Amino acid sequence: MRNGHRPLLAATTMAVVTTGVAYLFGPGAAPADSEAKRPAAEAKRPAAEAKPATGQARSAAAHPAAAKQEQACEASPKYPKRQLRGVWIATVHNVDWPSKTGLDAARQQAEYVRILDNAVKRHLNAVFVQVRPASDAIYKSPYEPWSQWLTGTAGRDPGWEPLPFLIDEAHKRGLEFHAWFNPYRAADKDDVSKLPANHPARVHPKWVVKHEGKLYYNPGLPEVRAYTVKVIKDVVQRYDIDGVHFDDYFYPYPGRGTKFGDAAAFTKYGKGMSLAEWRRENVNTLVSQVGAAVHQAKPYLKFGISPFGIWRNKSDDPTGSDTKGLSAYDAIYADAKAWIKSGSIDYVMPQIYWPRGFAAADYAKLVPWWADQVKGTGVHLYIGQALYRVGTKDTAAWTRAGELPAHLTLNRKYPEVRGDVYFSAAQLAKNPLGVLDALVKDHYPRPALLPLVQDRGGRAPAAPTGLTLAGGALSWKSSPEARSYAVYRVTGAKPDACATTDGRNLVAVAPAAPAAVQSFAVTAGGSYLVTALDRLGNESAPATVVLP
Repeated sequence: MRNGHRPLLAATTMAVVTTGVAYLFGPGAAPADSEAKRPAAEAKRPAAEAKPATGQARSAAAHPAAAKQEQACEASPKYPKRQLRGVWIATVHNVDWPSKTGLDAARQQAEYVRILDNAVKRHLNAVFVQVRPASDAIYKSPYEPWSQWLTGTAGRDPGWEPLPFLIDEAHKRGLEFHAWFNPYRAADKDDVSKLPANHPARVHPKWVVKHEGKLYYNPGLPEVRAYTVKVIKDVVQRYDIDGVHFDDYFYPYPGRGTKFGDAAAFTKYGKGMSLAEWRRENVNTLVSQVGAAVHQAKPYLKFGISPFGIWRNKSDDPTGSDTKGLSAYDAIYADAKAWIKSGSIDYVMPQIYWPRGFAAADYAKLVPWWADQVKGTGVHLYIGQALYRVGTKDTAAWTRAGELPAHLTLNRKYPEVRGDVYFSAAQLAKNPLGVLDALVKDHYPRPALLPLVQDRGGRAPAAPTGLTLAGGALSWKSSPEARSYAVYRVTGAKPDACATTDGRNLVAVAPAAPAAVQSFAVTAGGSYLVTALDRLGNESAPATVVLP
């Protein structure tokens, strides 16, 4: 997907140019040679939430006058109350975490915590952590060997179980945790004998295809799809994750022009389709199967994909975008429009890793195109942003600190855009050109609640009760089923029913503590409103207290 070893756009007039190392990375990988050779790394209403009202834990539904006033409230797009703000944490090749192989558990944990703390500092609210880089595991798997990116040796036990720690630390900080899987990458070397003895590619050699020095699982085999679903469902059932995530790797990106060796499977399963149609159908089937399995196991889990930023070019399809780059539909057989239309996914997060005005793929043209694709579908749209390119000399645009913030300003014109995710976590500490400071100042001055995905259900917890102020801290009784609490502060006039309409008064989203009473330190006067949130972000009516 991102960082230094990826194909991207073809030249302005060519649609298929790529590097031979496209296989290695998930979100963000791309070579540093030119802008035109980089990859871009995905009529329903939001789920109902309780309407806020003033007063101690009062419900707007119980007060018709307050509910009527709520209807007149107008939210400012400058202060979004709900917005996904995420970051990818890549483990493959130690891109983000851990920083290198062979670190002890304490060092690995400390590095991860620093990443999370930097995310919270920037008012982010979600992490997308690569738990399966290439048929290996950053967790104790009954099916696949330990990842080499932990110890330096594939299959070697790191001496601790990372995934529960990774999830718990994210949740302690109010960050949603999405487990990121690569479905078809089997190994980054094609010598099967070098893999651990229990590696699926050794146990089932007919499942894999050797292609340009790498090993891939054959997407055309039903048993490969069934196995992939089993691996993902295992994680879903055993760990307290919030979502399942795929990046843009499906069939291999074009490399040296070598044909992908799936002819036998095509002969057996093609059923009269063209090769391209059959390959797209294979990917669509896996996406549908994974979505169904995830939602059947835990209906509240989100499933989404971060595809390459160009579905198809208008020159090849009148419904495509006004671009001139590599087509995911034709080159890697990824049909994001089909996933959106079928409802197999909850969100799509296209990797739009190009600046405004770039001739082959203009950010300002791609965002409205993707917004049109999700309009009226209930599928959420988040934008994959190329934080890793800020400060590079790929184009003049990326040497300017204002380019990336301008992307978010443009996004405000399209209500279908519900947030952004950045590649990658390593850049959070680097803060290239001070761009993160600018993002916080102009776009993330307040925290944000998670967008509500209607089909994932959930319901607002009971409103907080017993809200009081003592010793410089708010305290209130814990609400059953609350995952976190939103704290709002209003100065001047007494808060009305519009006080929680947008994010201008939101000062914190505080994770729920395992105690009968919650508390939050305050340093300024005014009126405070506190609401309870379930794990999906469904919000209760507020409790209110006025400070002297």
